[in-house]
Amino acid sequence: MTNVVFGTNAVVSTVLTPHGVTSKAFKLMLTQREFQLYYCAEILREYKRVLAYPRLNIATLEQVKMLTLIEKVGVLIAPSASEVHFVDESDRIFYDTTRAANAVLVTGNLKHFPNEEFIMNPADFLVKYGEGKAT
Repeated sequence: MTNVVFGTNAVVSTVLTPHGVTSKAFKLMLTQREFQLYYCAEILREYKRVLAYPRLNIATLEQVKMLTLIEKVGVLIAPSASEVHFVDESDRIFYDTTRAANAVLVTGNLKHFPNEEFIMNPADFLVKYGEGKAT
């Protein structure tokens, strides 16, 4: 079983670009029994806050669908805070949740995180866990 945490930008990209690489990575995670999605309450609040940004123009129904899906298929956990330094402290919760779930973090913002093997962009997730290609 591969545990997975999706960063906010990956969730937003999945909604905005339903046929893009990130959406393919999300769908792979949803459709294969070998994956389990993890999140925490703070991450869910972050998803909700960002999906509602007016500039993203995501319909309320689409926001609700995504959040409901995450709650339905995901496992809610309460991670402990790490001591790792982050330039943007809002990224810490994703790192800590990933570590607590012994998971892979899928994010489009690799530069915000430590260079660790378990942190990857959606294309790399597809290459590693999908059909070996990200297109």
